[in-house]
Amino acid sequence: MIRGSCHCGAVRFEYPGRPEWLNRCNCSYCRRSGALWAYAETQQITLDFEPGATIRYIWGDKTLAFHSCRTCSCTTHWENLDPSPAARMAVNCALAEPTEIAGLRIRHFDGAETWTWLD
Repeated sequence: MIRGSCHCGAVRFEYPGRPEWLNRCNCSYCRRSGALWAYAETQQITLDFEPGATIRYIWGDKTLAFHSCRTCSCTTHWENLDPSPAARMAVNCALAEPTEIAGLRIRHFDGAETWTWLD
């Protein structure tokens, strides 16, 4: 399990197990946030924060919403706006302790232009 939180601790997450890889995307949002995304089905990830603790940011094709802590501004996760039961989401594992993600492969995704893996 990987646990992470924003800088102030108001928003916390638990990711089950260890992912095959973490994703570093270069889209206009991800490259600015410096996120290392780990993906899973929404019901597999545990989020812990009080109502109103995050700011939701929806842009582009409006298929997902990025969540950042209202207090310290760290981007913690994104939620899929697709209501299907198999919807996926991602948590920002850059917010986990380095020992929790040590040894995980980091893949690079071109979310800016080609929508292909760069590795």
